[in-house]
Amino acid sequence: MSTNHITYVPPTPGAMKSVFAHLDCLIDSIDRLKKAGFTDMIVSAPLPRHEIEELIYEGRPSPVRWFTLIGAIFGGLGGFSVCSLTHANWPMIIPAGKPLVSVPAFIVLTFEATVLFGCLATLIGLIVMCRLPSNDLQIEVCDPRFSDDHFGIVVNGLAPADAEKVRKILSENGAIEVTGMEADNA
Repeated sequence: MSTNHITYVPPTPGAMKSVFAHLDCLIDSIDRLKKAGFTDMIVSAPLPRHEIEELIYEGRPSPVRWFTLIGAIFGGLGGFSVCSLTHANWPMIIPAGKPLVSVPAFIVLTFEATVLFGCLATLIGLIVMCRLPSNDLQIEVCDPRFSDDHFGIVVNGLAPADAEKVRKILSENGAIEVTGMEADNA
């Protein structure tokens, strides 16, 4: 017999959540918030959109590519090293003075190790940079509408004096719901 316990999770202090029905409204809100100096925000969307990514990251490339590069270099060097060290440890009599460590013979294994370790490093990079699993998300981001058909912004680190300014920016740009920091506005 199991019992369901519903626990109350208080809202994050200094956080304001807004819900948007349209992508254009979300983009305008992010732009206005950034121009007003509010950069500590979490944006949630039901599907990946390049407009959101370009606006938030300002054209900077993803750091996952460095995981891929380092993994591929490590894999290529490791694959070639395993092949050449294996041949060096168990030498054979090779006729006609051919080299013991032959680069053309090891190209296929080096390539395969490069691809394998590059892919594994990319997977690790995605998990690390996307902060997966996301068990420690703040309660405002866990709105089920954000994975269905609505977009959301959670602005964090707000001082009580800035709450009304942020609420006004979000409301003017088409937010269908703005919650958080109501006690400070009363």
